Amino acid sequence: MSENLTEAEIIERLEAGLQRMPKLRREIFLAIRLDDLSYAEIAERTGLSVKQVEQHFARSMVTLLEAFDGRPPVPCWKRIVRRIAEKLRQ
Repeated sequence: MSENLTEAEIIERLEAGLQRMPKLRREIFLAIRLDDLSYAEIAERTGLSVKQVEQHFARSMVTLLEAFDGRPPVPCWKRIVRRIAEKLRQ
């Protein structure tokens, strides 16, 4: 995020990123960031494993980074294919 954004633009992009997320992922992100719950607490409340909560949170961060970069969301499989292609070129 190299550009200088106003507070309103930051909020707009954050909201757009949150809206892109599936409901459960958004709720996990907000529980961690706003409610300050631990992964274990969220896992207990949702019935997910701690690892699944970690994965949802990581994916939520990717979604928000994409929203701030102004790029459309990239499916996970495309990111994996890109990484494999990069490794093969090395």
